[in-house]
Amino acid sequence: MPNAHDYTVGWVCAVEVELVAAQEFLDDEHDPPELPTNDNNSYTLGRIGKHNVVIAALPHWQYGLVNAASVARDMIRSFPNVRIGLMVGIGGGAPSPRHDIRLGDVVVSSPGYGTGGVLQYDYGMTVQGGKFIRTGYLNEPPQLFLTALSQLKAQYRRKGHEIEKTIQMICETNPRLRSEYCRPDLTTDRLYLQSHTHTSEDDCTTGCGEDDLIVRRPRTETENNPAIHYGLIASANQLMKDALLRDKLSAENDVLCFEMEAAGLMNHFPCLVVRGICDYSDTHKNVLWQGYAAMAAAAYAKDLLNKIAPNKVEAEKRLSEIMHDG
Repeated sequence: MPNAHDYTVGWVCAVEVELVAAQEFLDDEHDPPELPTNDNNSYTLGRIGKHNVVIAALPHWQYGLVNAASVARDMIRSFPNVRIGLMVGIGGGAPSPRHDIRLGDVVVSSPGYGTGGVLQYDYGMTVQGGKFIRTGYLNEPPQLFLTALSQLKAQYRRKGHEIEKTIQMICETNPRLRSEYCRPDLTTDRLYLQSHTHTSEDDCTTGCGEDDLIVRRPRTETENNPAIHYGLIASANQLMKDALLRDKLSAENDVLCFEMEAAGLMNHFPCLVVRGICDYSDTHKNVLWQGYAAMAAAAYAKDLLNKIAPNKVEAEKRLSEIMHDG
């Protein structure tokens, strides 16, 4: 039976597709633990590089900020030596002339311009003229993440990455995952003008407003694909499916991605947020990219953990102490 004190990295997922991806990137998987009766989570334990990692997912069909905070709270009570956190999964992209964000790309929360890397966009006010004004700020990720992030970013710039190759290897090894977790056909990556909406409840993968598609150049062999973007992730208790609001928040705050859990964690469970882009935060629902996007995010998170020395993690304050102090 594993010792709960051996685990120093806490990894939180929201949905099953994210949990599957996280489990696939473990180097070793450990036996499940015996949990306290007041812990409602279910865990996957394992090792990534030199780090022992505990992975928890939100309850089935229970999303949002409050549920994420509850899962994190139970995790650090049952695993009191967890010192750094990761929130890894899928999100909606906010492509713009400045940021060529495409399906399958990865967005990493990165502080700058007066933000901690995550913006809670339902925690603020709208003034006359429709401009969003922040009324509160969320903490930034732990410093050791930011240092490792800089090293990994430089490595990717110099040598590229092997995210796509690694995902292909996983799909070859585990045929059960091929149809859902391998990279979909690029023709299904469809970005529409913000004025074009999908009016039905059906999945929108082909044949929706061909004249309203935004044509983008193919990526070259010298570009990382999937691309890794660093910047602001917007979080709220609601799913973003509005291209007009997406582009407004992107223009005003340089938002790169939208999701529904991270803001519930940042101030009491300091973590880095990593999101694979599975749609464009608009009305054009497309589930084809969820598995691949989850894999890409998990692959990046693993590369990042391998840049962090275990003694650096041990030097961090326990998250249980931070939550108690908060």
